[in-house]
Formats: sequence, C-alpha cells, structure tokens
Amino acid sequence: MNRDHLEGGVRHLRGRVKTAAGAVRGRAGDQFEGAYDQAAGAAQYAYGEARDTVRDLRHGGEHLVEEGRARFREVSDRGHALADEAIERGHHYRDRAVRHGRSLAARADENRGATLALVAAVAFGLGWLARPSR
Repeated sequence: MNRDHLEGGVRHLRGRVKTAAGAVRGRAGDQFEGAYDQAAGAAQYAYGEARDTVRDLRHGGEHLVEEGRARFREVSDRGHALADEAIERGHHYRDRAVRHGRSLAARADENRGATLALVAAVAFGLGWLARPSR
C-alpha cells in the first residue's frame, strides 16, 4: 500500500460523506463537490493500485532476470567444461595418431622391400581401377 492508495481511499470516502450531506441539506454544490471528490479519490486509489502492481511486476522481473543470469552462468560454465573436455580428447587422439604414424613409419623403414612391394601393388590396383572402361 502506498500514499496514493491511502489518500485516494480517504478522499473517496470524504466525497461520499460530502455528497450525502449535500443531499440531506439540499445543496447541489456540495453534492457536486462530493461527487468530484469521489471520482478523484477513486482515480487516485486506482493510480495507487497501478503503482503497486508495477512495483510487484518490477520485483518479479528482477527475479526473472537474476534467475536468467544464474542459468546463463550455469550453462556457460557447463559449456566451458565441455569445451575443455573436447580439447583434451582432441589432444589425446592427436597424440595417439602421431604415435601410431611414427610406429607405422618405423615398421615401413625396417621392412623396406615389403613396403615397396605393398605400395607398388596398391598403385597398380588403383591404376587398374581408374583405367577407362572399353
């Protein structure tokens, strides 16, 4: 409850009293002023209600923003963890491929004759498959 809420309610009640007193006394001016105060009080009361609603919505919005920030941080942290894990796995597979490549190169160097025959056979086979058909 805010000041406009309270003052609007009081002004509305005062206007009702003034309208009733004007009706009892037979004074149209007092009735008119009372009706005016009633309408003005109702408007001020409604304005106070609107202010309260806006305040509540703002607080709710701030809560949602803070919750969104917390979720973003959580997702961001999880994303960084996944990226770090992917980089680590990439390094692992790269190192493994380098080791296997070096091992294969060492075997090929030890068995030069067999390697030469294998490369020649593969080249012949690819050449035979790639030849134009008749």
